[in-house]
Amino acid sequence: MADRIMVAGAGKSGIAAAKMLLQLGGDVLLYDSNVNINVEKIKDSFPETRQLLIKTGELKKNDLNTVTLCIISPGIDLEAPFVKVLDQAQIPIWSEIQLAFQKDKGQLVAITGTNGKTTTTALTGAIMEKKYPGTFVVGNIGVPYTETCLQTNETSVTVLETSSFQLETISDFRPHVSAILNITPDHLNRHHTMEKYIAIKESITMNQTEKDFCVLNYDDPVLREFGQSDALKAKTVFFSSRHILEEGYYLKEGNICRKFKGVSEEVIMPTGDLTIIGQHNYENAMAAIAMGFCMDVPKEQICAACREFTAVEHRIEFVRERTGVKYYNDSKGTNPDASIKAVQAMPGPILLIGGGYDKHSTYDEWIDEFDGRVKYLVLIGETRDAIAECCRKHGFDNVMYAESLEEAVKVCASYAEMGDCVLLSPACASWDMFKNYEERGTLFKKYVNEL
Repeated sequence: MADRIMVAGAGKSGIAAAKMLLQLGGDVLLYDSNVNINVEKIKDSFPETRQLLIKTGELKKNDLNTVTLCIISPGIDLEAPFVKVLDQAQIPIWSEIQLAFQKDKGQLVAITGTNGKTTTTALTGAIMEKKYPGTFVVGNIGVPYTETCLQTNETSVTVLETSSFQLETISDFRPHVSAILNITPDHLNRHHTMEKYIAIKESITMNQTEKDFCVLNYDDPVLREFGQSDALKAKTVFFSSRHILEEGYYLKEGNICRKFKGVSEEVIMPTGDLTIIGQHNYENAMAAIAMGFCMDVPKEQICAACREFTAVEHRIEFVRERTGVKYYNDSKGTNPDASIKAVQAMPGPILLIGGGYDKHSTYDEWIDEFDGRVKYLVLIGETRDAIAECCRKHGFDNVMYAESLEEAVKVCASYAEMGDCVLLSPACASWDMFKNYEERGTLFKKYVNEL
């Protein structure tokens, strides 16, 4: 029998990986532990299924007789029971991005970090498109890397948003330009310790050499230390919103500037030319600009892309103004640090909708930002009791519960006054009540527009 590659997870990235392998002529075992998935519907999504075997439920060792490699979807925890079966059979495990990298013929720019990845990836992609017509923007931003890698060529550029889940199982994955935007506590229900989470994020650079670049946030003490250590082989490029750097990109008097190798300061562009709001977005823009220069995109093209760029859906996205109240969708604020950035960016007093799936986060710093900013907090989801208790501990008492997102929108609308902002920025994941943060944000916009 021919060797077979197993793809674990029949979601979006798993199906994309299976289709890629079949297109290359491989035999594929598509596995999902969920016995209730619609196997016939999955088969219908493939143009050809002769070399495709689909299995659900419990995975046993004899299912792996001809399997030589497993491609694992990012949503699957490496502590899942079937992973132990793979380990016992000594079958290597790759992430979907590792598989795609094997077939990418062009240059790769890869972006990670706790927050800001999607906005930075989208803006970096817009910058690359100015110089490189064959630019692909992929990864967590919505399009699986395996869906586009076979379309690449020697002149193309792929801009990849990657999570810690995808970086857990890379081997020779090597971007020419990498970026780590920031590191704050997140996904500790999966990674367990900050030390492990940090190590996984930093592994994006592990195969880079002195010919490559790594863009890092100087204001993050973990990343500043990493950028100055011998562990990093790539050329370090820092950006900062708090310090005037002798080497790197920084904010000064409302301008994005840079300075390198003793050359006098160069103003790149005023922050007022950007349509995205908030200091965190100026940091995202600096990271994207830095990556543009690392990829030899001319300054005028970089600035043009930045001026034309608009906010990413579900990330501090303006929805509408009604009776003098502005509504913002920040469903992608899935951890406290991301939600802090959204709270800080609001142009007026806030009625905040929060709560959701528990990722074992702590909420103290988030609630500390409420003082003088948040008028009311309306809580939904499984974390609402824990968040309410934390609010009481910090002396914030304007807390209300809602049984659904729709009810939360209506409550905020009834309490909001002219000049207020209603903000969905949950500081939690969405999986307790929604399929994903996109569904949560889309429903929020629907309910707002129905008011």
